[in-house]
Amino acid sequence: MVDSDARRSVEPVVEPVVEPVVGAVVEPVVGAVVGAVKGGGAMVESLVEAVAGHARSQPERPAILFEGATISYGQLFADVERFARALRLAGLAAGDCVGLFLENSPAFAVAYLGVNLAGGVVTLINTQYRQVELSHILSDARVRYCVTSPAGAAELRMLDLAEPPTLIIVGQSASEPPALAYEAFLCTGDDAPAVALALPAADTPAVIGYTSGTTGRSKGAVLLHRNLVANITAVTTAWRWTPSDRLLLTLPLFHAHGLMVGLHGSLWMGGSVALRRRFDAAETLADFDADAQISLFFGVPTMYGRLVAEAERRPLPAHLPRLFVSGSAPLSPQLFAQFEALFGQRILERYGMTETGMNLTNPHDGERRAGTVGGPFPGQEARIVEAHGRYPLPPAVVGEIEVRGPHVFAGYLNRPDATAEAMTPDGWFKTGDLGWVSDDGYYTITGRARELIISGGYNIYPREIEDALTEHPAVAEVAVLGAPDADLGEQVVAFVVPQPGQAPTPEELIAWCRQRLASFKKPRHILFVESLPRNVLGKTQKHLLSARLPADLRG
Repeated sequence: MVDSDARRSVEPVVEPVVEPVVGAVVEPVVGAVVGAVKGGGAMVESLVEAVAGHARSQPERPAILFEGATISYGQLFADVERFARALRLAGLAAGDCVGLFLENSPAFAVAYLGVNLAGGVVTLINTQYRQVELSHILSDARVRYCVTSPAGAAELRMLDLAEPPTLIIVGQSASEPPALAYEAFLCTGDDAPAVALALPAADTPAVIGYTSGTTGRSKGAVLLHRNLVANITAVTTAWRWTPSDRLLLTLPLFHAHGLMVGLHGSLWMGGSVALRRRFDAAETLADFDADAQISLFFGVPTMYGRLVAEAERRPLPAHLPRLFVSGSAPLSPQLFAQFEALFGQRILERYGMTETGMNLTNPHDGERRAGTVGGPFPGQEARIVEAHGRYPLPPAVVGEIEVRGPHVFAGYLNRPDATAEAMTPDGWFKTGDLGWVSDDGYYTITGRARELIISGGYNIYPREIEDALTEHPAVAEVAVLGAPDADLGEQVVAFVVPQPGQAPTPEELIAWCRQRLASFKKPRHILFVESLPRNVLGKTQKHLLSARLPADLRG
């Protein structure tokens, strides 16, 4: 086992251009975080340290359930140590980056924790990325090793990189050098001399998560171990997470929602996670029936829409989780109400992002208000500011959301300019999201600052129009964006997916909006499409819709 008191200095891969955010320390809740304190009162400084503690104190306790197999904490951490030792023997140095270009599996968890135990930094890579995105991320982060699948390896081998990473391939019995088979790699250090391993220190980098990059090259957000610990402590406290909870996790682990909320929370608390390769609505409802220990489910709005559709075709499971959480994209009030009517529970909607983890949440105990993302997590702050003057705004006035606290990232990799632009001198992070806060502290997100439409001098927030249109019985989905207008500056355009068997007319939908919204907000053009382009977590990719505007609407 690793020496829990040994600490090795790891050089950071990014030099923050602002002082780290100190913020308020998360208030402890008695009994809320089991195993979060070591002997002598010192706090646990990383997730891998928490897992090591669970492996020592409860080695037989289930950690991950996957495709019929149950992996205990003892077994999980033994594999984590083997993977870390193999990396060190292969030459991984402190601060080196290891990419995870891999679908959900226990190997992802082992590699993720093993990289950190070896002193490395995990670089998360979306499995849908291809040549352009992969080349950028691998080069920008200087990834030395990349853990992937056989299909991922085929994609990576097509890249023309000056310094290609060594591939560690999961699900392949043998590999041609320099690639390595994952199982064989795990055994690398079994007969080798002992390699000293030390738990990572709080102020060293743990993860680089790349932003979506819809307005240019994606940026690598560097999160320190203390950022991750502060955030998951706040999340598990706010959501009353306990060691007896079991999470059904169908979200991708390469994304912050699946990894830094789902997997982190389960392993931090010493609970268990029923891990699936991907989401399927019918299989999810069957899982609820088959495993009465499943008490948590996290999803995105697209998933909840499919669960509602599936539940309308079959009897509800006899057992349901105690908590359903939604995030990563806006949850419409209509879907919120549909889910409650069918499942008898109100979804808890929250708000987070790559650079910060979780920022805002509806309450576990109290009103979960449709269309809102609640208030700050324990130990964190949020405010609404005027987007240009950066001064705080009163309740009910739309502005940009800023957040501050120990969860905020260290900076963007190799981008001190972008880091300085994103942070205020006193530690507030500019999220780029627009919203407003009610008198009683519930935040509502109205869209991205760059999606704000200014028409005839009026500010128009796309979500307000999207919500109005989705209330029409013939509309399934909608995305609103601005198009150039010689007279007004911008005009409102709505891309609409009709309900099956429905054929609304543009005039009908424009009249619908005119009855519900100020006239200047109504769409000038309605474009019907079969589906909206979305990323893997269900976020509408409006930049792709902009490219599909007719020539006469492009200016």
